[in-house]
Amino acid sequence: MIQNRTLVIGDIHSGLKALLQVMDKANVTSDDTLIFLGDYVDGWSQAVETVNFLIHLKTTHRCVFIKGNHDELCNEWLSKGKDNPLWFQHGGQATIASYENTDDQIKTTHMAFFDSLENYYLDSHNRLFLHAGFTNLKGVDYEYFSKTFYWDRTLWELALSLNPSLDKEDKYYPKRLIQYNEIYIGHTPVTRIGKTVPQNVANVWNIDTGAAFKGPLSMMDVDSKEVWQSDPVHTLYPGESGRN
Repeated sequence: MIQNRTLVIGDIHSGLKALLQVMDKANVTSDDTLIFLGDYVDGWSQAVETVNFLIHLKTTHRCVFIKGNHDELCNEWLSKGKDNPLWFQHGGQATIASYENTDDQIKTTHMAFFDSLENYYLDSHNRLFLHAGFTNLKGVDYEYFSKTFYWDRTLWELALSLNPSLDKEDKYYPKRLIQYNEIYIGHTPVTRIGKTVPQNVANVWNIDTGAAFKGPLSMMDVDSKEVWQSDPVHTLYPGESGRN
């Protein structure tokens, strides 16, 4: 077995059963570094259990936890009781139901977890990991609005629309893309373009394979590009609608 792998995991959306399944398939050990791209909650019924598992996981494994937009929305509800009807419709209602029978200590622990999430992670190989994207042409260090890191969809749209024959040295080549060797994102499910496996366009890898909907949860070795996937997550939660 190859040791010391760097494994990136797409949007979980409370699908703990899928996460456990994909970790088992990949034979994850404490020698591996796990980079989670955010959106841990909102979708399936195990929001509390998922966050509890991740909090425990970081005590036994090397983990990087990136902030997703759904994580911020959940944290705002937990910490401020913020009423967000749009969030309720996009997975928040299932998350609220999951927290109904929890005590204040668990909620406090979860808020601390959400507060600790990173906007992005840049490794020693100049590989960037973040939930959604960024807009500043000079890179993430120059981004003006931190919410962009977990709300932006223009980075993925840019990669999809890029002429593949355009040379990186061309003056029209997107400056955002040349700042990093590779960029790993989630946020926008590749199921929107009819795919169910991680997609690579230019130097951008989208790892969100639609776990919140009818796709699987995906994990990828960033060096070998080997991919492991759960069963379609909706089959693991019969009787639930997720975000469908």
